[in-house]
Amino acid sequence: MADYRELWSKLGIDLEKHDKLCAVLPELYGGVYLTQKNRPEGMNYFNLVVAEVHGLRIQELDDYKAQGGKVVGTFCVFVPDEVILAAKAIGVGLCSGSQFWVEDGEKVLPRNLCPLIKALMGAKVGGTCPYFQSCDMLIGETTCDGKKKAWEILNDYVPVHVMELPQMKREKNCKAWEEEIKEFISKMEELTENKVTVESLRQGIKTANAKRRALKRLYNLRKYKPSPISGLDVLLISQIAFYDDPDRFVEKLNELCDELDERVKKGVDEGKKRIMITGTPMALPNWKLHSIIEGLNAQVVVEETCTGTRYFENEVCEEGETIDDLVKNLADRYMKINCACFTPNTGRIDDIIKYVDEYHVDGVIDFNLSFCHTYAVEHKDVEKVLKEKDIPLIQIETDYSTEDSGQIKTRVEAFLEMI
Repeated sequence: MADYRELWSKLGIDLEKHDKLCAVLPELYGGVYLTQKNRPEGMNYFNLVVAEVHGLRIQELDDYKAQGGKVVGTFCVFVPDEVILAAKAIGVGLCSGSQFWVEDGEKVLPRNLCPLIKALMGAKVGGTCPYFQSCDMLIGETTCDGKKKAWEILNDYVPVHVMELPQMKREKNCKAWEEEIKEFISKMEELTENKVTVESLRQGIKTANAKRRALKRLYNLRKYKPSPISGLDVLLISQIAFYDDPDRFVEKLNELCDELDERVKKGVDEGKKRIMITGTPMALPNWKLHSIIEGLNAQVVVEETCTGTRYFENEVCEEGETIDDLVKNLADRYMKINCACFTPNTGRIDDIIKYVDEYHVDGVIDFNLSFCHTYAVEHKDVEKVLKEKDIPLIQIETDYSTEDSGQIKTRVEAFLEMI
């Protein structure tokens, strides 16, 4: 592996602390991923991406910045990638899935806060994530109260632009979201000094839609019995989708799907329980729950999460003659995401029921990060509807630590036996 220490030093990385992070990740990844049997050959690309997670891609970002390009960091599926692409910037979804960053996050945030928020803050405050250090601007949003207030603190370390996401989906709310997208376009034009045109925005939409189609193809393959790929591998692919070069990602994912097409023809159903995970997102490198489930006689076949179906479902219409036309198309698509920040959010339950049927699901695990109040409150409605339809459900609430892994394994084992 190349030596990137000079690059990391230039970015202001705390090299001593960063070395500790780099020492942990290979062992964690090897224990979770490389111990899987009969993995598709196409996963070798994604293995490389993880092996070089703070190397090759960071070098690409640095090279782009050296040419005058800009890099922006995002934390949520509501930030329109299409606008970032149209302004000729690079967008990266920022990692916030490691216990490693929580301690530094707790230096400036309350302890009884969602680990995702504490981790994203700790990654920047501690100076241990080169993706954060590479960003010229971060794009926040108002999907939860914790993040809303965290942006105020984060703005002391790096410029943050916050998009105000409406909390309802009435016509006037959708109009307000269109205005937020237009303001975001202006902000990106100011940052990059590139004008967003009808053609550049349409091309951004086409690029983002191509990624959605590739991910949708992957998920459609999981509907077969047996699924030709583990839930762990799909989770990794989804996590990488947020920060890899989009064109290269689409090419490599479609190559993998070609291989999976052949696997489907030869697959023999081993009778494993087919599990859906719904709830809060699983940011890189949060692989805990998938690892526990697939270490038992079960396979995760779909995730109704922001690192799952919510990221790629529904394409943006590419038709339109003006910026206003395309912005409306963007707003229409993004307002179809069924996040728990909305009230009401019955569309999420409709999605869960639909996916149970489409993916031949035997049981549902409602996954909730500690102190994520919106999804915790929604559990009651999810439970009520699934009980009415006689669909087995269990709720798992946890954080990024491994302390409760044994307890979770025991509960999942009991759940599978009950199914």
